[in-house]
Amino acid sequence: MGRASRFGIIILFIFILAAIFAPIIAPYDPGEIVDQTTLAPTLQHLFGTDDLGRDLFSRAVYGARISLTVGLVAVTISILIGTLMGALAGYFGGWLDGLIMRFVDVMLAFPSIFLILAIQAMLTPNIYNVMIVIGVTSWMGVARFVRGEYLRIRELSYVEAAKAIGCSHSRIIFRHILPNAQAPIIVAATLGMAGAILTESALSFLGMGVQPPTPSWGNMLIDAQAYMRDAPWLAIIPGLLILLTVLSLYFVGEGLRERLDVRS
Repeated sequence: MGRASRFGIIILFIFILAAIFAPIIAPYDPGEIVDQTTLAPTLQHLFGTDDLGRDLFSRAVYGARISLTVGLVAVTISILIGTLMGALAGYFGGWLDGLIMRFVDVMLAFPSIFLILAIQAMLTPNIYNVMIVIGVTSWMGVARFVRGEYLRIRELSYVEAAKAIGCSHSRIIFRHILPNAQAPIIVAATLGMAGAILTESALSFLGMGVQPPTPSWGNMLIDAQAYMRDAPWLAIIPGLLILLTVLSLYFVGEGLRERLDVRS
């Protein structure tokens, strides 16, 4: 992997450690009012305090836990659905392939953010609904990648041999073909996690994602709107954390793409 990918791995490792050990790293409870409002960063409050006097560093650390959890769970849901749909379409082909791919086309015809907003408007905004909604509306790209791999691999001689000795379709799909089709799935999962974190931040910023007082980088940004001139660090810090996380995931995804692509 190149320097960019190594940089991404280091940043992600730091954020993951911060999310896991948030209760140890954070000096204060994220919902506790500890000092005056909108204090600038100091040694006592590394990122300053927010509009209610809560420690911004503690909220940022707990926000990492929320954002990474949403990204991981949402991308797991999308990978499971996309892999299953793509595997069925690519392996069996014919009318089933046509039916699944037309459904994918219909899903892709809707702008994803508006589809997510419409579904969220009908549900109670909370972290669980956010993860599920993002997951079930972002599997289409995975399905296309997996379908392409299955269309290629199902013509190989070892798949024909497995059919000849009487292996069941499910065994061939999941035991013989899937391990050899995992490269695009891994890359799609990495890039999909970046997209899920961005979507969660956007939903929280619009008030339809993770609800206060639970800290997330998205709702930290909406709290900072009124203080852009007087306390710009309230917006700069969560915005920078989102940027670093998403950029790191893209770097890692590109590195994995180069490493796992047999053509390169």
